[in-house]
Amino acid sequence: MLRQYELVERVKAYDPQADEDLLNRAYVFSMKAHGSQLRASGDPYFSHPIEVAGILTDLKLDYETIATGILHDTIEDTVATQEEIDRLFGPSIGRLVNGVTKLSRIETQTDSERQAENLRKFLLAMSNDIRVLLVKLADRLHNMRTLHHIGNETKRRRIARETMEIYAPLAERIGMYGFMDELNELAFLHLEPEAHNSIAARLAQLRAGGSGRVDAIGKSLRALVNAHGILADVTGREKRPYSIWRKMQGRGVSFEQLSDVIAFRLIVKDEDSCYRALGAVHGRWPMVPGKFKDFISTPKRNGYRSLHTTVVYGENARIEVQIRTQQMHDQAEYGLAAHWAYKQDGDTAVASDAYPWINDLLEVLQDAASPEELLENARMAMFQDQVFVFTPKGALHQMPRGSTPVDLAYAVHSDLGDSCVGAKVNGRVVPLRTVLANGDQVEILRGPLGHPDPAWESFVASAKARAAIRRHVRNKAQAEAQAMGGKLLDSLIKRLKVSVDADMMATALGQLMLPDQAALELAMARGTVSDSAVSEALLPGSTAGQRPRRTKRGKPGPAAVSIHGLAAGVAFELGPCCHPVPGDRIVGVRIAERPIMVHAIDCPELGHEAGEWLDVSWGEESDGAVARLAVVVHNQTGALAAMTAVLAAQRANIVNLSLKHRDREFHTDIIDIEVSNLKQLTTIIAALNNLPAVLSVERFRG
Repeated sequence: MLRQYELVERVKAYDPQADEDLLNRAYVFSMKAHGSQLRASGDPYFSHPIEVAGILTDLKLDYETIATGILHDTIEDTVATQEEIDRLFGPSIGRLVNGVTKLSRIETQTDSERQAENLRKFLLAMSNDIRVLLVKLADRLHNMRTLHHIGNETKRRRIARETMEIYAPLAERIGMYGFMDELNELAFLHLEPEAHNSIAARLAQLRAGGSGRVDAIGKSLRALVNAHGILADVTGREKRPYSIWRKMQGRGVSFEQLSDVIAFRLIVKDEDSCYRALGAVHGRWPMVPGKFKDFISTPKRNGYRSLHTTVVYGENARIEVQIRTQQMHDQAEYGLAAHWAYKQDGDTAVASDAYPWINDLLEVLQDAASPEELLENARMAMFQDQVFVFTPKGALHQMPRGSTPVDLAYAVHSDLGDSCVGAKVNGRVVPLRTVLANGDQVEILRGPLGHPDPAWESFVASAKARAAIRRHVRNKAQAEAQAMGGKLLDSLIKRLKVSVDADMMATALGQLMLPDQAALELAMARGTVSDSAVSEALLPGSTAGQRPRRTKRGKPGPAAVSIHGLAAGVAFELGPCCHPVPGDRIVGVRIAERPIMVHAIDCPELGHEAGEWLDVSWGEESDGAVARLAVVVHNQTGALAAMTAVLAAQRANIVNLSLKHRDREFHTDIIDIEVSNLKQLTTIIAALNNLPAVLSVERFRG
């Protein structure tokens, strides 16, 4: 563990103007706050924040960030408060410590609402000050280095998976490949220990069998570029077990079938030397087709620049070669941290300017309708490979792999996406679902009547496009519900035969616990408040003496359905996709801000529902529902009359009838009928199947 004076000396070595007194006070405060707390290793807990601060000094970050590293666990794990940190160390450090505290609660295996809320807070804190992320990455790196001290295997695996799914991709997104590689490698060791150890053992065998091979190839590369007048620092290394494992998984090959497990890096003077060195390498050894990438002319979205190529060296040995300048190398190792050092004079806005994906994530935050949607879109936006496409004016856009013209339209501007009606790729009109490839030139066609199509959601690849499409669908559904609710409210007021003034409406809204008339209209449209409740709120006593609606059979109508397993007054709907009836096995699905949706247990849509499943059953007073049948009928005179006669004889009321398909021999009718229960429906299906004109009858799902 670094001593107090050693830590201060490290900071002063690269930032002579650092506030030495503040760093000393932070060191003492953190040590006292953590007191006798111990880590799983048995070391004093205080050693952890000091090691985190040490990692941050390696990045040469400003003294406020170093102080945040020292203090980052005080609010979460001690009795220290936000107000105390603000008072003793200033609001800037207090804000950073608070941001890291909230971020530290992200967990991928916990309740989705808590996870989404912590992710939301983190993204907002990160967008305001990128140092929040830098401190947290250093915190997670030290935790992963000491993860083996935790005895609970389940906890170790949870932390490792969280690291691989959240923190390593975030490090990659800001170009900190050194952090990313180590985080992935440490997580892999705990998630797949057998695979890790097996690959490590094979690498050791390879190293023993080809002693000095890496050095020999390195000397050949150095001699080659020197002969072309290029000075280069050449280093060679074996790839890490995690990197090799990913290649094995991605290509579906064994370790023995991999030939490119050795990588070499050439650090040269300037950009011109990069291309000259590349020409020398390609002139000496044949390049493997498809393995050359120029990230200098087209940098990655995180600012990464380098030339990558793979060549065949010697007897069919493939080696990967990376060529870059020292500045490019620093960027590759430290990413954003290479720019955000003490010399940046506190310019915390660098994040959103240099990394537009952060702004895209913030748009996703605003558009997400549920915790599940926020998490899905955030992962999509952060953790995807990229393709490079061009607009007709030559503007370069980096898009997630699998993107379509719709994704590009929304990447350029939300209005362009909303008004998109078509696209041209490389001058040719193509379907909007066309997957874009590297180098495509894409022109978006727009029209005054264009609008997002809900079907786009099935093929877009970017979180921004998906969030915008879902937003449009929600807004349209809300507008339609609002209009329907307005009509329902007007109709109810007419039935009451009263003039409702502002005072009456305000009183009614108070009783119904709704903020305004718009909310009342939506509630009526969605069925979360009944007509009788609204009538009673507007005109007390207006529902006295009313009786339940009855049919000619003298029983409550088929709409009289109750569900066991739901709290009293909770709104629910029967799934329009499966049309369950009393007697079917059912399950409820809860989605935030929507009525509970009740599905038949064999409904095909259940596999696509993202909400919480509820164990429900039919109430004893349930007396009917609408069932939907698909009837294939011979195309002959009198067939429809015969079917309606059967339904009448079985006392089933036809709610709706439509023709789904028709040809010369047959037609398929979709019939909605009111039935009391599954037994009655089964009898009706059997009776219809007995008709000579009917080929088949089955429940319609969809």
